[in-house]
Amino acid sequence: MKTKLLIIIVLISFIVVSCSKKKDNNQDESQINYKSVKTPDFNADSAYMFVKNQCDFGPRVPDSKAAKDCGDYLISYLRSKADTVYVQEFSSKLWNGKQVKGRNIIASFNKEATDRVLLASHWDSRLWADNDSDKKNVKKPIIGANDGASGVGVLMEIARVLKDKKLKQGVDLVLFDLEDQGSPSWADTTIDDQSDWCLGSQYWAQNLHLPFYSATYGILLDMVGSSDLRFLKEQQSMGYASSIMNKVWNIASDLGFSNNFVNEESGGIMDDHIWVNHYAKIPMIDLVQNSENSNFFPYWHTTKDDINCINKNSLAIVGKVLLVSIFANENN
Repeated sequence: MKTKLLIIIVLISFIVVSCSKKKDNNQDESQINYKSVKTPDFNADSAYMFVKNQCDFGPRVPDSKAAKDCGDYLISYLRSKADTVYVQEFSSKLWNGKQVKGRNIIASFNKEATDRVLLASHWDSRLWADNDSDKKNVKKPIIGANDGASGVGVLMEIARVLKDKKLKQGVDLVLFDLEDQGSPSWADTTIDDQSDWCLGSQYWAQNLHLPFYSATYGILLDMVGSSDLRFLKEQQSMGYASSIMNKVWNIASDLGFSNNFVNEESGGIMDDHIWVNHYAKIPMIDLVQNSENSNFFPYWHTTKDDINCINKNSLAIVGKVLLVSIFANENN
């Protein structure tokens, strides 16, 4: 996960998409009682186990054994649940010019449906703990329990829930690689437009796993397991897909989670949803932890971002909101 800064390409895109924002906001779903939507049960213990399993591999940094083994585990698990799993291999350059390999993992449910929902997270962890208060740790890799594994754990539980469900719409789970490898704070040089972040989503959005793939909307999960679960309406999400964000916030409100989905806007954030919106033209919002008085959450980009950061109830809240978002359309 990256710094809370906008980039030039995003600002240009924001001007373009803001022209459609008025139309987007005309879709008022505030009258729907989302609490009455029937969904399968989301198991928080199961989601927590999926987070822990990822962490047990160690830091899932580029070209490491932990990344290979964890990626193989994710692929194997999703193949046991989804109709089809696509593995998109690619290579990319880090901020320092080093060439690394990555794997995007895409799991599809009801793959024949044309009306589709896209849920995404990143599964890599950061190569450098550059926000660590102990300067001896700033060049060490992190486990990334919250920043990476938490979102993937929720999606793995969603996959378990969706197995054998007869859906009218299609659901695609996309796990992006090489999201969190942007230039560290201690680097001599940085990339001005922040394009050294989110390398997997940049590649996927420009090289879709299926020709002409599209989705009605998308939701990105980033750091969704903190005990102090708190999301704001991120600026770029509101610019690209305000109706989707308002729908998700209405769902959370009806379910009693208004303290977690706070009805306030935040500044723009560089995250995978930017590239999905910009290149793939799929309206995607970002659910990203926004703790008060800290960068995202207290252990962001530190060696303390381990399994001790993860709260089962927070995983359950996010999972329930996602399921209602999916099944509200199924029940119409």
